[in-house]
Amino acid sequence: MPAVWTSTSPNLSLHGTANLLPWFSVLKLAQSPVLIRSMMSFFRSGLLSFLGVQTLFSAFAVATDVDLPTTRPNVVIILADDLGIGDTGCYGATVLKTPNIDSLAVNGIRFTQGYAASATCTPSRYALMTGVYPIRHPQASILPGNAPLIIKPSQPTLPRLFKDAGYATFAVGKWHLGLADGNQDWNKEIRPGLVDLGFDHSFIMAATNDRTPTVYIEDQRCVGLAPNDPLMVDYQKNFDDEPTGKSHPELLTKMTANVGHVDSIVNGIGRIGFQKGSKAAYWIDEDMADTFNAKALEYVRRAVKGDKPFFLYYGLHQPHCPRVPHPRFVDSTPLGPRGDVIVEADWQVGELLKLLHELNVEEDTLIIFTSDNGMVLHDAYIDRAVELNTKAGHTPSGILRGGKYSRYDGGMHVPFILQWKGTVKPGISDAVVCQIDFLASFARLTGQLMPQNVDSIDTLDAFLGRSERGRKELVLEAGRQLSFRSENWFLLPNMKQGNAEPRTELFDLSVDPSQKEDVAAKHPEQVEQMLKRLDEIVR
Repeated sequence: MPAVWTSTSPNLSLHGTANLLPWFSVLKLAQSPVLIRSMMSFFRSGLLSFLGVQTLFSAFAVATDVDLPTTRPNVVIILADDLGIGDTGCYGATVLKTPNIDSLAVNGIRFTQGYAASATCTPSRYALMTGVYPIRHPQASILPGNAPLIIKPSQPTLPRLFKDAGYATFAVGKWHLGLADGNQDWNKEIRPGLVDLGFDHSFIMAATNDRTPTVYIEDQRCVGLAPNDPLMVDYQKNFDDEPTGKSHPELLTKMTANVGHVDSIVNGIGRIGFQKGSKAAYWIDEDMADTFNAKALEYVRRAVKGDKPFFLYYGLHQPHCPRVPHPRFVDSTPLGPRGDVIVEADWQVGELLKLLHELNVEEDTLIIFTSDNGMVLHDAYIDRAVELNTKAGHTPSGILRGGKYSRYDGGMHVPFILQWKGTVKPGISDAVVCQIDFLASFARLTGQLMPQNVDSIDTLDAFLGRSERGRKELVLEAGRQLSFRSENWFLLPNMKQGNAEPRTELFDLSVDPSQKEDVAAKHPEQVEQMLKRLDEIVR
């Protein structure tokens, strides 16, 4: 069923206004915000009031603000994987050097209260792409590499929003939202896929770098497969005569793990899941950053030669495990592989920025850098991350409590930077912003109508540094368990600690950003009010 589109203004809709649809079509086709605003001024004049366009005008009120930029920027979203808020120089890191990410903060807005919607990858990416809280989808949890696509092709998505606005749309890097129907023959076209969600072109990994299939997928087809040696993937049982990390540990020549990750061996590293066939197509971990970087730059060059603005979703794989940097980045930090791949990711950001400058489009391009969830040090593979970070005094979560998988603030509170040179004034913002609000906010920026039945709200003014008012309320999750932020209050319902009975915890982030003191007993009315409100939102 096709999506129903409504206004970016709260409580406004085009339902029951069928007589206005011809005017909606005109506005939809008029891609220029300048033209749309001129038409709105004409409507305001009252000359067309007899046609009943006042309702339509109201519905467009937010999407056609006269103070919005009159040109549509290219939009690049760079999403790191498991990067903590303390992992970059602009957020206080001293051991790690991230000059390119830092330059985004110098030339843009560094948000101190930026959030992913979840403390793990698949759910937060689902929220970013759809504008819907992941708790609403029963399969929005960490997915295996052969999982079906959990976003319906009929569902409103961020790439479709841009495509409908006349953008060329591209995706590069980590995906991890499933593909096809769960019974995919990897040797054929993979549908439904990213093209069915609004991406013109894509070059991705299906899930993560620790899961099978360990091949790249370009425009719905696996890259480099041998026709006479089909690729097969299974998450339940191994294929005959295929070595695994458990049966042949001597083949784990590059990295071992002490928790899982002992299924198929690829590039001397054990993975989650089994696969067989077309071994020449398997990726080489050390080359992954270069491979994704080359494709991202290719897409940008292609787009700039065209006559459309472009949207690029760039899902970095760092610093997710296994952390295997290219040799030129090995030992570039005292933090071991985790620190080295963060420097590698910073290089990727720098290559993109350099190209935008060379193509003279950096002032035409809005760039967001953020992470899918908070940091994690030890995540199955043995790479001495805990030992080396402790020794060097590096704190990936900064002053925050928790990290990846955690319901505490550090699980979802992430680096969040926006640069739009020449349009957005550089600075620091304390507005509460979240990736889930890209959908509604970019709908307004591009003059689009908002899809119905989403949790995304318009926080464009906060994103552009025009307001310190972001989100008042934000539902967060980790492992299907909820956290709830309301203003500066942070609630964790039924929080279990060790063998103790579950209890609801409450923190006042205005005085306790590290969440050291549970004040639920001191503020029972606040707890009751927030529990009631949380239930109203998610039920």
